[in-house]
Amino acid sequence: MTALNRALGEGQVLLRMLRGLPRGGSHAERLQGFYAPQAAHYDAFRSRLLHGREELITLLELEPGMRVVELGCGTGASLGFLGPTLDDLARYDMVDLCPALLAQARRRAGERRNVVVHEADATTWSPLQAADRVLISYALTMIPDWRQAVANAQAMLAPGGLLGVVDFHLPRGGRLNGFWRRWFAHDGVHLSAEHLTVLRESLPDHWHTERRAATPYLPIAAPYYLFIGRRE
Repeated sequence: MTALNRALGEGQVLLRMLRGLPRGGSHAERLQGFYAPQAAHYDAFRSRLLHGREELITLLELEPGMRVVELGCGTGASLGFLGPTLDDLARYDMVDLCPALLAQARRRAGERRNVVVHEADATTWSPLQAADRVLISYALTMIPDWRQAVANAQAMLAPGGLLGVVDFHLPRGGRLNGFWRRWFAHDGVHLSAEHLTVLRESLPDHWHTERRAATPYLPIAAPYYLFIGRRE
């Protein structure tokens, strides 16, 4: 991709972000309206904004023969962090509501028979067999009924299975919480300190960390967290 094409692609992403998430229609229709114009350029821009995804996958310690579910998979960018491990998994189910992003995910999955893409709701979809790992990467903040998404993720885990989440965050007492809440909400990303609290309460056997990372075009770092919880 040439520098000009990258600049034009980034311009399309920024324009869509400035316009914000459409207000009318169902949640799925709003997502499609927001992401369809920028889907082809989504990953190039988000790679500088969505931190911790590769680390989360490493922490999940995927092993051959495992069944993995990714809720809110978007373009399937997580597949790029798996390397040769992907071919050794029994199954990798990717779930999202947005057809434009799922089209990118299908292209990324290619002909792999163990990777299955589903256009479905993360709050209700369930795998045919219990999952060893469930991954939610920068999707929980975009799911209106996020509590149900957490409950559904936990329910589909096999005993001893791990739920891994990485997402933006509102730290307790954060001085810029008001700014981050308004800034992200314009694009349908709804930050809350409750996300991490509910995750910790739902899976008491857990590890988590809170961090900050650079944000494109802003001189301040956005807060995010990593969470790994084990189902008993």
